[in-house]
Amino acid sequence: MSQALLIASDVCLAFGGVVAADHIDFALNDGERLAVIGQNGAGKTTFINICTGYLQPTVGRIVFNGHDITGKKPRSIVKLGMGRSFQLPQLFAGHSVQKCLEIAAAARGGRLSWLASLSDSVDYHEIMDTLELIGLRSAAHELAGELPEGHKKLLDVAMALMLRPKLIIMDEPTSGVSSQDKHGLMALVMQALDERKVTSWFVEHDVDIVSRYATRVAAWIDGKIAADGDPQQVLKNAQVREQVLGLPPC
Repeated sequence: MSQALLIASDVCLAFGGVVAADHIDFALNDGERLAVIGQNGAGKTTFINICTGYLQPTVGRIVFNGHDITGKKPRSIVKLGMGRSFQLPQLFAGHSVQKCLEIAAAARGGRLSWLASLSDSVDYHEIMDTLELIGLRSAAHELAGELPEGHKKLLDVAMALMLRPKLIIMDEPTSGVSSQDKHGLMALVMQALDERKVTSWFVEHDVDIVSRYATRVAAWIDGKIAADGDPQQVLKNAQVREQVLGLPPC
């Protein structure tokens, strides 16, 4: 039976009169593919920011991989095994794809220094294996800032993989990617995460992507998790269909 990798207990956060996280109790199990859905402003990204240390809850506790991470800074949480990719990829645009992974690997090992050569402080084979896994080996020498949008998303995930995480949280991994390329991108990402045995949590608006790649769905409405469980059951939930998907009840 899978163990809980991340546990949130009674987590609350408000911005003025807007409650973005309203007494959230939540557990993510090792090996799950969690898709989070909800309208803009529902609290999805706020909760991610709480779990990754970018925001501090006013009430509640977060435990990740057996460690209480409540109030810890993002860098400390990353070191415990939590990676993240962003809706707008956070890349070193003026560097090559390979160099971006070298920087991530050096940062993971605490070897990132102006006084040391990157090539002497990282494992070249690990970098090439990661690029092969994510489908970017042929783009190793291209500038990150000049990649197509889908490849930028893949590079962002590849950099997160270089941290050797137990969990990767992805904020809208297919946003900005053409409809014909979305499934190819998600297939590559999920195959890579499965290969490295990384648990995944992704925010997504495309229902087809959610139903095809998630093993579990959590739907957010007004700062609360309104439905959580099997993808087909959650996507058929009357409240979710009306308030999240904008569809009539089944």
